[in-house]
Amino acid sequence: MKKYLFQKSPFIVPTNDGKLIEEHFGLASINHGDFSFAHMIVPAGWSEPYQTPDFDEITFLFSGRKMIEIDDEKIILEKGQSILVKKGTRVRYSNPFEESCEYVSLCIPAFSIDRVKREL
Repeated sequence: MKKYLFQKSPFIVPTNDGKLIEEHFGLASINHGDFSFAHMIVPAGWSEPYQTPDFDEITFLFSGRKMIEIDDEKIILEKGQSILVKKGTRVRYSNPFEESCEYVSLCIPAFSIDRVKREL
């Protein structure tokens, strides 16, 4: 038995907002719940509702900029920067800028619709 997993075909998460989500490891891709790791590209002008997830999320930005709103603070993440948002934090992610942004995200435990707790 191999002691590693080599991901050649990540699971493409269906979206309706123009966001590309390629989950390499996690519940949707390999039925692994300890963590999830995904590559994402979001278009200019993209946003999603506030959420209060039951997982820690680490984001590392490769290109563009991403806005992160926590409480009354707006954080602009830029190329080469990273952020850890602790579970139970009310947070909103968006890209109100004129260019797309590309990043990877690590969620511990793994991302799931039940754990993300998005506001309607």
